[in-house]
Amino acid sequence: MDVDDIFVGAVNGDEIYYILDTDPVEDRRFNLGDRSGIEDYISDAVRSSWETGIPYSGYLLHETDYGLNITAVYPIVYDGRTIAFIAVESPMRTLESDVSSYIFTVLIIVCIITVILFVLTAFILVNLLIKPIKTISHEAAYFVENENEISENLRKIKNHDEIQVLAESVLKMEIGINEYISNLTKVTAEKERIGAELNVAAKIQADMLPGVFPAFPDRKEFDLYASMDPAKEVGGDFYDFFLIDDDHIGLVIADVSGKGVPAALFMVIAKTLIKNRAMMGGSPSEVLAYANDQLGEGNEAELFVTVWFAIIEISTGKGIAANAGHEHPALRKKDGKFELIKYRHSPAVATMPGINFREHEFKLDPGDSLYVYTDGVTEATRSDNVLFGTDRMIESLNKNPDADPESMLDTVRADIDEFVGDAPQFDDITMLGFKYMGSEESPLA
Repeated sequence: MDVDDIFVGAVNGDEIYYILDTDPVEDRRFNLGDRSGIEDYISDAVRSSWETGIPYSGYLLHETDYGLNITAVYPIVYDGRTIAFIAVESPMRTLESDVSSYIFTVLIIVCIITVILFVLTAFILVNLLIKPIKTISHEAAYFVENENEISENLRKIKNHDEIQVLAESVLKMEIGINEYISNLTKVTAEKERIGAELNVAAKIQADMLPGVFPAFPDRKEFDLYASMDPAKEVGGDFYDFFLIDDDHIGLVIADVSGKGVPAALFMVIAKTLIKNRAMMGGSPSEVLAYANDQLGEGNEAELFVTVWFAIIEISTGKGIAANAGHEHPALRKKDGKFELIKYRHSPAVATMPGINFREHEFKLDPGDSLYVYTDGVTEATRSDNVLFGTDRMIESLNKNPDADPESMLDTVRADIDEFVGDAPQFDDITMLGFKYMGSEESPLA
């Protein structure tokens, strides 16, 4: 700070004796030994310092011809006694300039420090945050674009913070995705293989069921039709019909417990046993008893099959049926309507050894129709869990009671489809229709 004037003096009463005065203006400068009165603006400060020997605590401001000045007073003490005082006077403009320079210098320093801190912060953010995050983002895109190829760059991120944890998590995710895709590929291939095998199995199963209609085009005494729609690729339901001899036909409809491949395999064995035994002769109860004992051996899966099996004498319309836990058949007499024929059933086949199956006799007259089915018909379920039921089935059959067997089954199936709508099929739907026209040799024909 520039000083305008420094003077040293001693107080004597109301006057100051000047010892030294450095006022740059000669007309205002006092010489050694000069004296003058104490000016009012400095009087209190000078007298206080002179009398107490203690520096005046404040600063003195006063107007001059050259502007506002500031003055400080300090006593000179020797041997405990004030012998003089020194006063320093400076223009305020000089002080203001120095303060402004100081503030400017401080601001420059602050700005420089701020810039340095900003650069350091940016460097830290770029290298410890932004760059690793961009690396993670790039590696994720690289993983997608390069068919799940894992880059080693994620392993190079060693921040020892949450960014490293994130990089490790993304790396683990990529490894997990590759493992999942590998497993999914294997599972898909296996599923496709199984699907292909199931399609072959479904075709084999379909080929095992009689599927050519009219089944016996040379026989005018009867007409029949059957269908089986599995809930899965292969099912456990089956039907069969075969001529035991020239005057007897066997009708079979059955439902194996369970679904899928195990039920289908059990179905093949059951169908084969029943037909082969029936072709050897014997009543329906004897045929089912034989199948029961054979299927029960080594049946660790504890599967069983409900069976309705009838043998009809074609020339007379007389029939004998055995029902092993199966649904009640529906019978329609000529010019009448379909009705359920209810009677006491025997246990299902393969539930226990040594079962004596009950038989019942019935008589078909020319024009009579017989309808047998599995529980997939009556238990077809709507989306609100309402069953199709036997009442709707009988109602469907009676829409055109004199229809041929194929039309009869088509009507029932159409009504089931309309009833369930988009609800999935949970069970195999199997039906067999038989219409007796009578023999020309029969007196009833």
